[in-house]
Amino acid sequence: MSPIIIIITYPILIISTLLITPHPTLADQSSISVLITQPGLDFIKNLLVTKAISKITPTPLQEIDRAVNIPVIGKVHIVLSDITIYRFNVGLSQVIPNEGGVSIGGSDVRCDLRVKWHYYYGAALFPISVSDTGTAYIQVNGMEMGVALGLEIKDGSMQLSTIECNCHINDITIDLDGGTSWLYQGILDAFKEEIESTVAKTITKILETEISKLGYVLQNLPKQIPVDDVASLNVTLVNSPFLSDTSLGFEINGLFIENKSGKRLYGSSLQAPVRCSDPSKMIGIAIDEAVFKSALALYYNAMFMHWIVDKLPEQSLLNTAGWRFIIPQLYKRYPNDNMNLNISLSDPPAVQMSQQKIDSTVYADLIIDVLEVVDTTIPVACISLVISGTGSVQITGNNLAAHLEMSDLSMSLKWSKIGTLHMFLIQPVVWTMIETVFLPYVNARIGVGFPLPLIHGFMLRNAEIITSDSRITVCSDVTYQESLSGTRIYAL
Repeated sequence: MSPIIIIITYPILIISTLLITPHPTLADQSSISVLITQPGLDFIKNLLVTKAISKITPTPLQEIDRAVNIPVIGKVHIVLSDITIYRFNVGLSQVIPNEGGVSIGGSDVRCDLRVKWHYYYGAALFPISVSDTGTAYIQVNGMEMGVALGLEIKDGSMQLSTIECNCHINDITIDLDGGTSWLYQGILDAFKEEIESTVAKTITKILETEISKLGYVLQNLPKQIPVDDVASLNVTLVNSPFLSDTSLGFEINGLFIENKSGKRLYGSSLQAPVRCSDPSKMIGIAIDEAVFKSALALYYNAMFMHWIVDKLPEQSLLNTAGWRFIIPQLYKRYPNDNMNLNISLSDPPAVQMSQQKIDSTVYADLIIDVLEVVDTTIPVACISLVISGTGSVQITGNNLAAHLEMSDLSMSLKWSKIGTLHMFLIQPVVWTMIETVFLPYVNARIGVGFPLPLIHGFMLRNAEIITSDSRITVCSDVTYQESLSGTRIYAL
């Protein structure tokens, strides 16, 4: 069963789902499945187009110098300098996934340039030269752009490649500020092809450079998402993609691992992708109960589920005098001695998810320690606890957090050095201790939550949570914030 399955539509990850070729093996079991749907593809495409425009404008182009034969006038030297692309607009754009990867195309693209012109020529009848200067505005019309991207998975990381990148220009128009009609026609005749070629090559080079930068970022994405000092979420890429005409998908490992050893602590197998009830949501993250079991197993094995209670709201319960009517033999044998309550889990907690409900069971041992003299601890009894509770989950930032409430408590005597203990007398005290000390501590920890596998810069927005059999589904929109700017945020 797959611990996490995600239907997700956040930007940039579209690039990471193109040409994943390895075949599944036992070592490549995945617990996170990411499906980027059409709304997500469009969101990514819009982000990439916006990013490309920000890199294209403004862009200086090389100076163009050419001699032109003008009827009647003769040979004229014309120089175009300070050529700058200052406005760039994509009228229509689309993203198309296919078997080989994904293609992003733009049509009805308009590109505006600002230039300075200068010409000079010698007069036919007089030994003098004629010259003039001015400015011009060039409009590139009907431009079409296309980028085909591919990606392969190597050693659990993404490697982006440019399959094709091109730019085609249909026509240009020139608006001269000053000059004469012959100058307009001369510039148009002499420089049209060179202007088109220069603009196309410049834009293509910018796109290829930005794709290369994006490829470097994707290739160096972390393979683990830290949860705390003990555990991380394994986000290594595995297996082959699942592709359709309107979506792209890929798989990652997705289980909790120990920071020191990187050891997987819970097995899994892949389930089919899930769907959100609201198709307009950009992300659907289905988290199987096995993910929680892997986390609980990790912290249990790391011996992080052991507590010594030496402070209580009712501090008198940490002295044998406070128990003289509950456990008389304890007070009789150790009168007025201080105590500790030593709680440790005997097994990893169990979690079971059902429709609109999350049940949890905690198995623990409660050892009563008597502090007879300084630095001397005497264990006098051990009580087995089975704590049943119901949980709820919520989204905190990009984390999935939880809250636990106790619904039942059963107790049994495991061993005793002070005779038989009456559980019905002890249970109310232990119940109060769990509700006032143990549960607040646990809820403070699980209230922080663990991070969902989102790339830095993306934030969940208007998230909804659905609980069903064996899994929790988070359906959400996302926002994206530029990494180099704290003010530029895209939202859908």
